[in-house]
Amino acid sequence: MFKERLKLLRKNKGLTQKELADILHVSQQTVGSWEVGRAFPDESTVNKLSTFFNVSIDYLYGKDVPGWASSEDVVELEKVLEDNVNMSYGGENLTEEEKQRVKDIITGLFWEKAQKRKEGGVNDRTN
Repeated sequence: MFKERLKLLRKNKGLTQKELADILHVSQQTVGSWEVGRAFPDESTVNKLSTFFNVSIDYLYGKDVPGWASSEDVVELEKVLEDNVNMSYGGENLTEEEKQRVKDIITGLFWEKAQKRKEGGVNDRTN
């Protein structure tokens, strides 16, 4: 879960692995290792990631929703995920692992859009 969320958050910010590595004062290879699950950042770096991406540590670990999210946001996310659980691609059903990956991506995009909507004061959920 962490590796998918980190990669999604990084890409949503428009950052390369090298750019994120420079911000965190680590190597590009280190960020790459985190994103494929070969390594995991230490507690201090997880705290930096949480602050930089404005998400909770629990969210990075896949345990929670962002701290700024409302209960309405959570309900909306659950509906979005529910509407997309029976997924297939090319006529073949996705495996449970593939479905989870898709759900993680949808969740990350949902929180990104929700945060932008809240920061911009936009109430239209189609933005």
